Amino acid sequence: MKFISCNFDSHANEILTILNDAIINSTALYDYKPRTMDNMVSWFKSKEEADYPVIGAIDEHGRLMGFATYGRFREQPAFKYTVEHSVYLHPDFRGRGVGKALMKELIQWAKQQDYHAIIGAIDMENQGSIYLHQRLGFTHSGTIQQAGFKFGRWLDLGFYQLVLNTPSCPVDG
Repeated sequence: MKFISCNFDSHANEILTILNDAIINSTALYDYKPRTMDNMVSWFKSKEEADYPVIGAIDEHGRLMGFATYGRFREQPAFKYTVEHSVYLHPDFRGRGVGKALMKELIQWAKQQDYHAIIGAIDMENQGSIYLHQRLGFTHSGTIQQAGFKFGRWLDLGFYQLVLNTPSCPVDG
């Protein structure tokens, strides 16, 4: 497994496929409709403008096994040291340690960029993701009951957070 920085030209199709699989077949994303390539244009642009990484894991054949990224947690300036992350895997590569490896890499990026907290919003039925996050030191910080409705049922959204020892000198403003 090798880590790469994903970009629109080389990886938008593969990332779109991974995201749409999660939308159609799971509650990992609370979207109803598959995303389009237009969505990917704006998604990559926003990541680039904010200097948020899109880290890919590729196999020995160059196939994208999954990706991890983060973005702004909330708009108010006091949240500037907190990011909300995502990690998604191609179905063929689940259960092989790819998610854990991507998360470890993403945590290193967050430290290098001087973030203090990483938040994961996880559907409470997604026991695999919850277990992964707990193994990496994330703690459950709360659940919003019946936060979403998908596949004919109410969904509970859990928040998991990892507090980092960065930045060394946080400032207001």
